[in-house]
Amino acid sequence: MTTLKKVSFGKLVAPKDGTVIAFVDENLAGGSFLEGLFGGTLEALRKAAEIAGFTGKKAAALDLIAPTGLNVERLIVVGLGKTDELSELDWQNLGGTVYGLAQKASADKVFIAFDLPGEGAAAPENAAGFAAGMKLRSYKFDDFKTKKADEASSDPVSIQIGVADTSAAKKAWGAAEAIADGVILARDLVDQPANVLGPVEFAARAEALSKLGVEVEVLGEKEMKKLKMDALLGVSQGAVRPPRLAVMRWNGGKKSEKPVAFVGKGVVFDTGGISIKPSGGMEEMKGDMGGAATVVGVMHALAARKAKVNAIGVIGLVENMPDGNAQRPGDIVTAMSGTTIEILNTDAEGRLVLADALWYTQEKYKPAFVIDLATLTGAIIVALGHQNAGLYSNDDTIADQLKAASEVTGEGVWRMPLSKEYDKIIDTPNADVKNTGGRWAGSITAAQFLQRFIQDGTTWVHLDIAGPAFGGPKTEICQAWASGFGVRLLDRLVSDNYEGK
Repeated sequence: MTTLKKVSFGKLVAPKDGTVIAFVDENLAGGSFLEGLFGGTLEALRKAAEIAGFTGKKAAALDLIAPTGLNVERLIVVGLGKTDELSELDWQNLGGTVYGLAQKASADKVFIAFDLPGEGAAAPENAAGFAAGMKLRSYKFDDFKTKKADEASSDPVSIQIGVADTSAAKKAWGAAEAIADGVILARDLVDQPANVLGPVEFAARAEALSKLGVEVEVLGEKEMKKLKMDALLGVSQGAVRPPRLAVMRWNGGKKSEKPVAFVGKGVVFDTGGISIKPSGGMEEMKGDMGGAATVVGVMHALAARKAKVNAIGVIGLVENMPDGNAQRPGDIVTAMSGTTIEILNTDAEGRLVLADALWYTQEKYKPAFVIDLATLTGAIIVALGHQNAGLYSNDDTIADQLKAASEVTGEGVWRMPLSKEYDKIIDTPNADVKNTGGRWAGSITAAQFLQRFIQDGTTWVHLDIAGPAFGGPKTEICQAWASGFGVRLLDRLVSDNYEGK
């Protein structure tokens, strides 16, 4: 992958070359840096803006090449609109916008003057969020582009952000960069082809978090058989590549504090098994481990920013293949919980993986809450598109906390119903439960299935992220196929409600 390697923060001193990016509000008012650049008056800038029809609208840009009287090669003035209305997400999006402008200008050396009109606009946290937006925008999956070393790159070589308080900005950037790196890690995992990233390789990527102080344990087929994880193992039995269960532990809180837990579906490739999928679009099923990727990204973010919380990440890693040993429709398996499951459709496999991973997490760690994430159903995309994840929960408080976190981060969630009436759809006379309720309410019945593996008293959330995890519309901070959805959302949930409590 290619991504912005380093963002540096320095003093607000006008450079003598390169490209300068500065900001104005809706009244074309700039900070003292911009005024100083133009010799104390912005009349020349206002005249250029009038000719170009530039009004300072948020994210609009005025590009001045070889501006008269200035030492720099290029000045790009970016509009902020109403500075007192800019949110945390706005600053990240502006960072993405500015990175895109620098790319378009083919600028090698960029100085960004974070000297802004409006009280509090130039806060260190805003500068850090802006830098995070640039880094997220910069991500490109190009691991297999053999000619990339010989091609001219449009990515800036050097980016410096000029701020009033470099120490405070660098401190804020430490946490912001940790989260951005977690998102990028999740994206990179989802983007990898399945022939390169199998269950064993994925588990190794999780083990790499040990460099950040995360304790990682990887369970193989033998260990899972001892735990009687026959629901998870049944999905994997048609694959040549063996399954893994990776368990990540970050101990940043007090020993007495219950951990928060995240569980991810990690189907590295999903053919559908014997109930094979249509060929059209099947290549996208390399992303069916998006939930597991998010969990690894969240654990990276928490550890890298030294979050004061105890956190558990558990990911079930399998491949769903249709060979002669594959699970058949009509089979009945017994999950780790002792629940028997009739398999009606081998393409409803993710919930089987999660059933055992969820039970294992609850039995071993007794978490304060458990949130599972999965690219679980196409039905949720029909309902919510790529813009929102489906949220199911047995607890109103944590559901409200997630909704609040989604509004701050822009990672949308929409709460969906759970009820006994839907539960009846997955009853079967042949076992305790069947693994699909058919076409109608497909995402809801999948959540109802998972709820049967939640122990009494456990606070639980299921996020069906099939829509926003990959293949959605491009945004200012994501130009890639994989989005890394959920990393910023869950990190914010923890920091706002559970960290240091």
